[in-house]
Amino acid sequence: MSLGNQLDTLYRQVIMDHYKNPRNRGELDGDSLTVNMNNPTCGDRIQLQMKVEDGKISDAKFTGEGCSISLSSASMMTQAVKGLPVEDALKLSEIFSDIMLGKDADYGDFDLGDIEALQGVAKFPARIKCATLAWKAMEKGIKEDGQV
Repeated sequence: MSLGNQLDTLYRQVIMDHYKNPRNRGELDGDSLTVNMNNPTCGDRIQLQMKVEDGKISDAKFTGEGCSISLSSASMMTQAVKGLPVEDALKLSEIFSDIMLGKDADYGDFDLGDIEALQGVAKFPARIKCATLAWKAMEKGIKEDGQV
């Protein structure tokens, strides 16, 4: 098996792990930023809740239904943005969007971790909206709340 095939297999395993064992799935207690978004093309829908305190995302959870790509991406996104200043969360979302569009992204000081497993989605344009749904919800929530 070539290195490329091995990486594809590993990435599929990471995506399926987040799909079958989602991190941060559920609802937050108390006041939180809540954003509902859907992808009418394929039926994915997500509700993202975030707590933003002192300019940082202190907690994030999601609920929803959708394909393995959209729910895995939501799981990875909530893990990645917890504890980040909102500006960094938005920058990470921009990097993720560039990756989904097949652009050479400058990761800067960000460690993408499991998010890198989604880079193969760029080869399937119809699935990009699935992968970016939770990220767009995060951006919308931060911007609508006046955090930037």
